[in-house]
Amino acid sequence: MGTTSEYGRRDVIKRAAAIGLIAVPTMSTLAACASGDGGGDNKVEKGEKSAENPLGVNASAPLDVVIFDGGFGEKYAKDAQALYKKKFPDATIKHAATQKIQSVLQPRFNGGTPPDLIDNSGAEQMDMGVLVGKKQLTDLTPLLDAPSIDDPDKKVRDTLRPGVVEMGQFDGDPVWILYYAYTVYGVWYSQTALDKLDAEYPETWDDMLAVCEKAKKQGIAGWTYAGKHPYYLPFSLYPFIAKIGGKEVLDSIDNLEPNAWKHPAVKAAFEAYYELFRKGYILKGTPGMDHIQSQTAWNQGKALFIPNGSWVENEAKKTTPDDFEMRVSAPSGLDSSDKLPFGTLWASGGEPFIVPAKAKNPDGGMEQLRIMLSEQSSKNFTQQVSSLTSFDGGTDGLTLPPGLTSAVAALDKAGDNIVNPRIQDWYVALQKEKIGGGGIGEMMAGRLTPAEAIKKIQGYADAAAKDDSIKHYKHQ
Repeated sequence: MGTTSEYGRRDVIKRAAAIGLIAVPTMSTLAACASGDGGGDNKVEKGEKSAENPLGVNASAPLDVVIFDGGFGEKYAKDAQALYKKKFPDATIKHAATQKIQSVLQPRFNGGTPPDLIDNSGAEQMDMGVLVGKKQLTDLTPLLDAPSIDDPDKKVRDTLRPGVVEMGQFDGDPVWILYYAYTVYGVWYSQTALDKLDAEYPETWDDMLAVCEKAKKQGIAGWTYAGKHPYYLPFSLYPFIAKIGGKEVLDSIDNLEPNAWKHPAVKAAFEAYYELFRKGYILKGTPGMDHIQSQTAWNQGKALFIPNGSWVENEAKKTTPDDFEMRVSAPSGLDSSDKLPFGTLWASGGEPFIVPAKAKNPDGGMEQLRIMLSEQSSKNFTQQVSSLTSFDGGTDGLTLPPGLTSAVAALDKAGDNIVNPRIQDWYVALQKEKIGGGGIGEMMAGRLTPAEAIKKIQGYADAAAKDDSIKHYKHQ
């Protein structure tokens, strides 16, 4: 397909970022990483700055990198590290990949010996709000203000997709996080499966229920999801809420405002999703499945729809049939009274990279990111893992796979109706364990009614709002 359609959205995303719509999906827990205030005294000696080395990297200093080994794997990172090694042949690179980011790295943070660069992602992602609040991260402004690899006349920040810089901010100007992937969230499906049912993707909830009923008569479930990781459900549920009641509903949820979860749009969305359970449209056993098991069942044609992010095309590659024709769509709407049009979508930066404040070689960590934000590395990532990067380009001449092609089309359709709930990165433990696990997941498993789930979740949010040990953030 052509490769310019997503770039026509630049002004759209700028507007979205400017009014606080672009935020960042992040997940998981790190209770209190370390009590220090950053800035270790064991840093390597700085190198000499030059046109080729604008960050002043010590050419012989070791570089320590830890990558989340999830949907995108680790090869793209190793390839970028090979470019670093080519530039600094005397540097030793220590590379590690794990799915247990918190378990592996919390002791290193506590001991004041964190790596130089971390891909802080996955089910065991460290809590960004905690890391920022405890001053455990390096401000990435020097990286953003450095000349880009491809065009020294352009700063790195000027090569990024609009909104990406803002995504890494919490309070004001410092940029603590660089989100490397650009992720489209929504309802994923097989066009082939819908064609076999003689059905189209449903744009209203009545149509969604009708398609699920049609599938049920063929012995196919309407939905499945990562039951063991119910924070996947909001990938479609949150933009559904925004479509019904407007973006301000999600803002009030992010701000931990009293009664935010009792908004009529939340009630309507919860009741709609509960119908999927009540009418038997969810694949049997789903609450006990992890993300891989649910994706595999979906690939096998056992369920039509699954809420997910655009990493799924690569993560599920081994089990996806050749004729699957993977697609993603914005969530179905409720009805004609919705505040926002069909196409309202959650899309934002993913794969958050951080440089710890106590890293021994923070300049090396930032230089590795600078290399990753080149056209060469960006194209390599997209070719390998079927995902866009935050580098605004890097797809020219590439043939995009079906899922990514549909993701670009979904972005085009969304226009300026892009929402990104910041609760995902401001209050990771609250979002994952309480709202996802204790509320939405329990409701979708049939163990709570929508009213009970809302009451429970509002209680969790109120407790977090009153907890002085938590750093609180608000939309400006």
